[in-house]
Amino acid sequence: MLDILNRITQGEGKEEDIDVLEEMSEEVRVMSLCGLGQSAPNPVKSTLRYFRDEYLTHIRDKECPTSSCVALHKYTVDSGRCTKCTLCIRNCPVDAISGSREEVAFIDKEKCIECNLCYDKCNFMAIK
Repeated sequence: MLDILNRITQGEGKEEDIDVLEEMSEEVRVMSLCGLGQSAPNPVKSTLRYFRDEYLTHIRDKECPTSSCVALHKYTVDSGRCTKCTLCIRNCPVDAISGSREEVAFIDKEKCIECNLCYDKCNFMAIK
């Protein structure tokens, strides 16, 4: 189950993974001899019940609605919020961000290693 969940959060999930998770959850519950084993799949079952749409977004769109899955981050700069302070540029460890005090920052997706530093350092929430 963990391998499947990790694959989904990495953008490598398939729609049939949801069915497999549901089947495995039920099998673990039924086959376990102790209460701990019987309740072990509950977090997965609960998230499948209440957040199925988020699973599907991860699988179909390769996006994470909560921006929690680093592998699915697609960093962009909101030009309306960018104040051209260059803080993101100065903190990018791989020089994937270009721009200056005269122009809005731009993130080169080919160079970006998705380390999240630009997002963390931006005081104006311009990094999406």
